[in-house]
Amino acid sequence: MAEKSRMKDIVAQLNEHNYRYYVLDEPTISDKEYDQVYDELISLEEELSIVLEDSPSRRVGGDTLKKFATHKHIAPLLSLDKCKTFEELRAWDNRVKKLISGTNDKLDYVVEYKFDGLTINLTYDDGKLIQAATRGNGTVGEEVLEQVKTIKTVPLTINYKHKIEVQGECLMRLSVLEKYNEAAREPLKNARNGAAGAIRNLDPKITAKRNLSAFCYNVGFSEHQNFKTHLAMLDFLRESMFYVNEHITQCLDIDEVITAIEKMEEKVGERDYLIDGIVIKVNNVSLRKILGSTHKFPRWAMAYKFEAKEVTTKLENIVWQVGRTGKLTPLAILEPTDIGGVTVSRATLNNWEDINRKKVKIGCDVWLRRSNDVIPEITGCADEDCVETMQNVKPVNCPACGSKVFSKGAHIFCSNPLSCKPQLVARISHFASRDAMNIEGLSEKTIQQLNEALGLDGVADLYELEYENLIGLDRFGEKKAQNIIDAIEASKNCSLSTFIYGLGIPNVGKKTASDLAKQCNTLEDIKKAQFEELIEISDIGDIVAKSIVDFFNDETVAKSIDKLISKGVNPVNEQASEIKSFFSGKTVVVTGTLVKYDRREIKSLLEKLGATVASSVSKNTDFLLAGENAGSKLKKAEKIIEGNKKSKLQIIDEDKLEKLIF
Repeated sequence: MAEKSRMKDIVAQLNEHNYRYYVLDEPTISDKEYDQVYDELISLEEELSIVLEDSPSRRVGGDTLKKFATHKHIAPLLSLDKCKTFEELRAWDNRVKKLISGTNDKLDYVVEYKFDGLTINLTYDDGKLIQAATRGNGTVGEEVLEQVKTIKTVPLTINYKHKIEVQGECLMRLSVLEKYNEAAREPLKNARNGAAGAIRNLDPKITAKRNLSAFCYNVGFSEHQNFKTHLAMLDFLRESMFYVNEHITQCLDIDEVITAIEKMEEKVGERDYLIDGIVIKVNNVSLRKILGSTHKFPRWAMAYKFEAKEVTTKLENIVWQVGRTGKLTPLAILEPTDIGGVTVSRATLNNWEDINRKKVKIGCDVWLRRSNDVIPEITGCADEDCVETMQNVKPVNCPACGSKVFSKGAHIFCSNPLSCKPQLVARISHFASRDAMNIEGLSEKTIQQLNEALGLDGVADLYELEYENLIGLDRFGEKKAQNIIDAIEASKNCSLSTFIYGLGIPNVGKKTASDLAKQCNTLEDIKKAQFEELIEISDIGDIVAKSIVDFFNDETVAKSIDKLISKGVNPVNEQASEIKSFFSGKTVVVTGTLVKYDRREIKSLLEKLGATVASSVSKNTDFLLAGENAGSKLKKAEKIIEGNKKSKLQIIDEDKLEKLIF
């Protein structure tokens, strides 16, 4: 039958494309071409009322299950023994050597990443995926076949025709999680929960929406297939079109293992999936049989665990802090806990809406995450029973000045910008900061002291300070007092962009301040700029344009700026001193890790050369400077170039940049 033969050809073709796209990351056709062939397959399946075992249409998710059935694994899925230090790892190595002493087989190790996801066990028979199950207690798990079928990196059919069990880790890539949360009504707490929740969801269609991946790393059972080494087993999995992680190292001794762990740990932050450690395995299968297992774990493997980066702790209180714009920001006070070797007692909560979205309540246990040594963040509630019984109190009055507060979008604001001290201190501190007027010595603590002692009303009052005002204050010696007066005087000769940034216009950061200074001739031009003019400037949208217009139309702001100018503050027109270069008028986007330059350094250099450094790639971008491990921005740039052969966009590296500059 010609139609059925065509269907088989299409299925084979689509599965090959899926393998190249999702496993090898080497797509051979465009998304549009794939969709055309896929649509033809769907038409044939509807016409013939036939769906082949390995048809990609089976991955969209079947009917909702009533409950999960139990599944007994053919071979048990043992846990791994764990260690946290290299001394413990060396002790394990000594135990291994002692147990295999007297054998002639060579001892070597294989080092792999330990994925932080959900273990799955895949059963194939006659080349078909007949069952998939969670690990469960290692002997019995839950059947999740329909859910696993939605994972495009899991083959539905393989060439091996005997019964076999393949183990792997189901995970949600971090880039997929980020994209999912952008559109999700209820964002996921983390990638691990995203994967586990998807696999254990009774509706496979919801699983399909999570776009999960799965790395396979072990054959637990096989008929008529014996492997001499772990590496040979991995080769078999690759040849069978399973997704095997590429970051695997063979080591001849424990010293090489430790070196490999150190190198792999350095790169963890560059991976697009969660990793919580390294797994070290004896490579030789004959030696594994000699080493055997305890009732809990195999003696031939060890997991080197990283320090925890996500823990649970109690949310003891929520304290509201007032910023320079009057916005109230919630700060979580936590029961002190150790995370990644650091004792944490405070964490970030973004706003009132964030508190409600994450369903956290005072008195509840919460999930706490600390990534790449940044300020810890609460990701969600870890105590579902607690949510219904505890209540948070939304602020009615400003915690600093007692004034009424009001809501604007997701945020809460103090209604008293003129005499609310935290706002005033924060505004002056921002104005004096290094990226603004760069008045050295004026820390927030010092400004708070000056405010209390001298009654500063705004930023312009800084330029009325005299040596005699400071010398009598607590902790102010002659040198400190004179240095601050000198720094204030030096700040009068400033660039237009730093002055604009220092004013603290809502929604205007350094980039927008720089763009305003480039496009407008003087401070007066910026003050008079209309909404229609502002939205014509690159990266300035409706909200930012309205913020700028409203700011300069405020009488209090106008008086403050006039006072600054009268005291000798002189914002210099940057356009007049701008270097004319190859990059003048060009738009540049920077992505990836730069080797020769610091990000801030290269941004400053490009802007001095007349370029606009944008944050995202578009058809108006002239150059994408791509460093190591460039991600989505590079892919988008390549897509733009591929879609328009006449595109002006060029992708360059640091060497090419230097040639264009110098």
